Amino acid sequence: MSMTDYKKNPFIKSAPLPVDIVFHPSWWFKHTGICFDEDFFYHPLRRVEVEKQMEYELYERFGRFGLGADKGKDLPIIGAVHIAAGYILSEMLGCNVIYQQDSAPQVIPLAQDQLKIHVEEAFKSPAFRRFSGLQEKLKAKYGYVTGDIGWGGVLNTALDLVGEKVFTDFFMEPEEMKKQFIELSYLIEKFVEGFSKETGTSSISINRNVRNIEKPVFLHSECSHTMISTGQYEEFLLPIDIQWSEKYRPFGIHYCGNDPHRHAEAFAKIKNLDFLDVGWGGDVKVLRKYLPNTFLNIRLNPVTINDCTDSELEITITRLVENSDNPYLTGVCCINMDDKVEDSKIHIIFKTVENLRQRYQELCKN
Repeated sequence: MSMTDYKKNPFIKSAPLPVDIVFHPSWWFKHTGICFDEDFFYHPLRRVEVEKQMEYELYERFGRFGLGADKGKDLPIIGAVHIAAGYILSEMLGCNVIYQQDSAPQVIPLAQDQLKIHVEEAFKSPAFRRFSGLQEKLKAKYGYVTGDIGWGGVLNTALDLVGEKVFTDFFMEPEEMKKQFIELSYLIEKFVEGFSKETGTSSISINRNVRNIEKPVFLHSECSHTMISTGQYEEFLLPIDIQWSEKYRPFGIHYCGNDPHRHAEAFAKIKNLDFLDVGWGGDVKVLRKYLPNTFLNIRLNPVTINDCTDSELEITITRLVENSDNPYLTGVCCINMDDKVEDSKIHIIFKTVENLRQRYQELCKN
């Protein structure tokens, strides 16, 4: 068998086994002093300066693994691409957001009596005007803008607006919920298309590993889908994913919960599911069985990584990659590692993946 014998997805082009990491804001605050207040997200000069500092810090610690490649560059990045932060759509729809020095922005649920999405009003909101103003100022100074901003997802945002009432309305007002989910999907489309036409990307802020894919991935965040049944997903949300998969290629789903395999059969109904973020605990073998042509982005556990030995971490990565069984349709990442993680763990992640790449190449020679 040669490397060319492995299945490939024409919309997912990358080197075998791309790998990336994201630190939690607490790591950045403790080790670099970076503060994640409101100015970090919206002050144009601060946006550029701090992202530049983050690149430099990554290069100093992990440059040997390719991190920090943009050190020294003044890049007009419209949103935080070195931390995981999904808040802006909820803020546009009326939620209050608390900005904290050592954490991602915290969305305060709006507790609406009924889910009602008003697309045009969202684009007249102070939150959107502030974001739009940031883009305009960056473009005026640099002539272009780059990067993107975490845009959440349909169910994630609905929960921010009405809370647990979503789950009762699945039964009490199913048709109205479907209607409002569609309206929310229109809002997301309009928002993402607006900034991605300027920057060329849409989902680096959701998972940095998509930057290693040749074409920008449209990555729908489904963090909250661990809270619903497979039947509810298929009835209320799968139709939106199918529609998006036909419109945006490559299309992907971000599922950071520990049970993505529970939805494997439903995901298989998405003909163009090019990319799946596989939450820690997900059964990679089951997912590969149902999704032979999908890029499976394996997420390591950012909490237990602090307690495992280097050997245990290496064994875990190796097992998960082998279960995915295709170096061209497999990636590895660890997102939201906190201030307690040791640099040695990052070294193990990158070294283990590099060793696996070499092993695949040697196997294919024999």
